Amino acid sequence: QTISGEHGLDSNGVYSYNGTSELQLERMNVYFNEASGNKYVPRAVLVDLEPGTMDAVRAGPFGQLFRPDNFVFGQS
Repeated sequence: QTISGEHGLDSNGVYSYNGTSELQLERMNVYFNEASGNKYVPRAVLVDLEPGTMDAVRAGPFGQLFRPDNFVFGQS
């Protein structure tokens, strides 16, 4: 949430900064990849042994920000 806010992204990954500073978009590609429709997704792979943790992330305020194929969890 903090890094998204620092780069002017809302919880859906849409760039929503209204100021005049170009520093917001500078180095955006360090943490995010640009997807279609001016939407940014985190450069992250979330790994855990149980799916419950991943469900908690998906249900959180920034859950829609992550790509579904970047969630990896063990199955019994």
